Amino acid sequence: MSEIYLNEVQIAMVKKAIADGKKCLIISDLMINIFGAEIEVTNAHTGDVMKVMNLDINNGEFHYKLKSKKRSVKGTSDYLDYDLAMRIANDILWHGRQPQVGFYVIFSINTGLRVGDTLKLKHADMIGKQAGDYLIITEQKTGKRRQVQLNDKVIDAYKYLQKRNRTKPTDYVFKSQKNHVFATVTINRTLKRIFKGCAPVISSHSLRKTFGRRVYEKNGRSEHSLVLLSDIFGHSNLAITRRYLGLRREEIANVYLNL
Repeated sequence: MSEIYLNEVQIAMVKKAIADGKKCLIISDLMINIFGAEIEVTNAHTGDVMKVMNLDINNGEFHYKLKSKKRSVKGTSDYLDYDLAMRIANDILWHGRQPQVGFYVIFSINTGLRVGDTLKLKHADMIGKQAGDYLIITEQKTGKRRQVQLNDKVIDAYKYLQKRNRTKPTDYVFKSQKNHVFATVTINRTLKRIFKGCAPVISSHSLRKTFGRRVYEKNGRSEHSLVLLSDIFGHSNLAITRRYLGLRREEIANVYLNL
């Protein structure tokens, strides 16, 4: 049985969250959902999920025993058709039981943020924003600060989300009906369901890749667009960006077709 240990500052944060009756908490790259004496810990970067039993805040060592470990998405994710993804997402936003899922898709394919950075979004980050305004985030993977400009699709979708859901500025945007922040594994499972048949392999990375393909296509499939995307995605060279977007695979396939 594995264990994880929290430092004194992290312990204090968890204790305060429990005392305040909170159901979720983010500490560094760990997203913690609290269910009484059991908590679920999700690594927002890797998507690993751990069931944590026997929560004892009076224990001096304050350790968690892990009931189960890593669940991950297998295979390389595929991108989606941007317009199709927008239509499906808007339908969920307008008519679905979980409009926040529709907004998650719209937000993701228009910003290109990683799932861990997206799930940290709070309403205070969005309230009052207009098209062209910037969202300032600190990337979990790199620790770097980034400015992300919000377009009218994101702003219009958020305004409609506000009409459908009662919100407080301090609330996380992407919470389930049980008032818990979505875990990455839940996002992946939901995306597979709503986009079934739209691409071979679907995960949260599919939305980031969809953003990339949209930028690439809207900029005339230019080398300049790949330079921009390489910088946005934090890739060390353009070859990585080409592989990430599936362009290299297409170029190799075309070799055979052009014989």
